[in-house]
Amino acid sequence: MPKGLPFSVDTFSPISDRKRHHFLTHAHKDHSVGISTYSSYPIYSTQITKTLILQQFPQLDSSLFVGIEVGETVVIDDLDGTFSVTAFDANHCIGAVMFLFEGNFGHLLHTGDCRLTPECLQNLPEIYIGRKGKKPKCCLDYVFLDCTFGKSFIMIPSKHSAIQQVINCIWKHPEAPVVYITCDLLAQDEILVEISRTFGSKVYVDRVNNAECYQALTLTAPEILSEDSLSRFQVFEGFVNFYERARAKLTEARANFQPEPLFIRPSAQWYVYDEDSKTGSQRKQMPAGAKKDSFGVWHVCFSSHSSKEELEWALQLLQPKRVVSTTLSCRAMELDYVKKHHTQVTSDDPMWKLMEINVEEGSSSPQVSTVSEVTATTGVSPLKTKESQLGIAEAKQLTSMNQSNRSRIELRLNLSSSNTRTPLTLFGRARLALQDSHALQEQNKVLPINIDLSSMKPDKGHEQESISQIDSYRHPNISEERESVLQGENDLEMVKSESRFYVGSSENLSESVRKLYRSMNVLVPRPLPSLVKLMNSNKRAKRSFQF
Repeated sequence: MPKGLPFSVDTFSPISDRKRHHFLTHAHKDHSVGISTYSSYPIYSTQITKTLILQQFPQLDSSLFVGIEVGETVVIDDLDGTFSVTAFDANHCIGAVMFLFEGNFGHLLHTGDCRLTPECLQNLPEIYIGRKGKKPKCCLDYVFLDCTFGKSFIMIPSKHSAIQQVINCIWKHPEAPVVYITCDLLAQDEILVEISRTFGSKVYVDRVNNAECYQALTLTAPEILSEDSLSRFQVFEGFVNFYERARAKLTEARANFQPEPLFIRPSAQWYVYDEDSKTGSQRKQMPAGAKKDSFGVWHVCFSSHSSKEELEWALQLLQPKRVVSTTLSCRAMELDYVKKHHTQVTSDDPMWKLMEINVEEGSSSPQVSTVSEVTATTGVSPLKTKESQLGIAEAKQLTSMNQSNRSRIELRLNLSSSNTRTPLTLFGRARLALQDSHALQEQNKVLPINIDLSSMKPDKGHEQESISQIDSYRHPNISEERESVLQGENDLEMVKSESRFYVGSSENLSESVRKLYRSMNVLVPRPLPSLVKLMNSNKRAKRSFQF
């Protein structure tokens, strides 16, 4: 979540542990990573989510959780001001909710994982929903959105339609003695419930080898569980060596001249990988029934996440100011709505203030894209800064300066700049340049060049000494292979002789000098102040870098 907010959502880390309030949208493990280590009171969730989490993490204290159910609003008194949070059905898995936050930070909707439908959105307050092509009375400032299938162009059928395809596939194979169904995840339990209801039979789950699924079903649908390992309907673990295990059972049946078992795998992922590579940017309608692959497994396109089409529809209805993707598979800027809409962020924007950005006086309001891209733990907003005027390469040089020199440099945001952008994370200044610099240094085993400005003495008689120091900035571990780029010893001598031109001007640098620095994966240094001018000056020169 943006820096400055007093709460976190689906994040349990050293950073989120400093927050005063924590929210958990549902019980899937990828949303509760770190909860056993970085859990602190209070954690707001639905009762079923709390129960499932305590089942997964028995070491947690149940008193950490505070209940909030679908349709319920909780008003929280915080040091930074009172705010309210309301839970809405996310149509994802049992107990999954979206959270709507309203306070002095603005209006923020966090969907968690969701399958957005008209039924989901119509439960939101009417002021946030556009009607008949008109804008909502109040636009959401931020929507933190589940964009799992935001890049996929397949048209995912509704949950009801997909479940019916599973039922039809079973009807078409009455000879199958055993029906193996890969529904061992939360959100797929509703498929098992419908199968049990339709065929009047319970479902077997191996409580030893598939303990997590069994325990979850004892809470969500205990009435469908069977203890009989010979039951016709059985849950089949669908991840670890799935095809090898399925092939083994099919081969065994053929070898014994018995009817083959039926394998059904309800998942959208298989269709995404199979169809997207063929259709490109064209929307692809899914088949009306199950599809059999070359291994003999039947696939049904079932998803508890919104399709790209559903995401675009929801954003057109809500028309938020900014969209933040919570998934790595898709960035918000890849959505058509985000590409077409841009928002003028003013200096009094509540979320802008929470990011604690030092805006220079007199600068115009920044033009910011509606998208702030995040991963599960960080977000990136493409804000324009004075640092971005340097470009990525110069930013790497900046990170390589020693601490004493770096402390003398003041980087202030120039939000009206029209140059290239350097991202700023929602948790603070971007770390991309620093990470890239370290990765590049490790890959090429080249250490950064550190220039100690205090050693550049402006006193008379020290000009030659300063030039010698500049010449020594070549990396001590540079290999002979890299030096060969300079076309022999003559070029090396020429580089040394031309070092004096670094003082006062960078225009006289030869191509050989530039090749040397490129071979070292560092930048050609910015020109230093002229020593002649420094010696003629009565005042003590200020040592600083000019960007």
